[in-house]
Amino acid sequence: MIEVKSYDLKDYSIFNSDKKSDFLIWQPDKTYIILGRSNRVTEDSVHADIAKKHGIEIYKRPSGGEAVILSPNTLVISVKLPLHNEIKTHHYFKLINNSIIKALSELGVKQLGNKGISDISIGAKKILGSSIYRKQQTLFYHAVMNISEPVENISLYLKHPKKEPDYRLGRNHNEFVTSLKLEGYEFSFFELSNKIQQSIAALLLELSS
Repeated sequence: MIEVKSYDLKDYSIFNSDKKSDFLIWQPDKTYIILGRSNRVTEDSVHADIAKKHGIEIYKRPSGGEAVILSPNTLVISVKLPLHNEIKTHHYFKLINNSIIKALSELGVKQLGNKGISDISIGAKKILGSSIYRKQQTLFYHAVMNISEPVENISLYLKHPKKEPDYRLGRNHNEFVTSLKLEGYEFSFFELSNKIQQSIAALLLELSS
């Protein structure tokens, strides 16, 4: 039996802070598997025997969406906002994802787009997936961007998801996911985090005005 822990990684602190708005851009210290709220390990999402053999910790986040891998080769973007009931969830996805797209575009990344419900793509391939958790008057956005994690590792640990965005068209992980490195972009974590931080800080300032 493989243990599934309640989500309490580095960014969870901002969700529990007293600040109404906050964000954190961080780099995981090792590989983790993060399940969505409705995912089950063996039936739905994870090659459990391989994950257990490799000592991969598995957490379940309170937000929806499918399982993802976090690793030192990824960048995690977490944003906390006060929730306005008149604004739909898909609009929050678009607002935050567009601020990330703006930052990447300024770094020279081409062919970026919003795809599916909450993905960012380069061409027809996924570069970032995100999910949202709403609780009372607080919204928590959580996204993982693939800087240089080999896509083969995603296939190694994760099964094909039960639900997929329309643009996936049944493609397996290796065919569907890419990384900035695979697309020819060699950014450091500092370059990426600094530029995205500027863009999200500007967005939070705009939303608070």
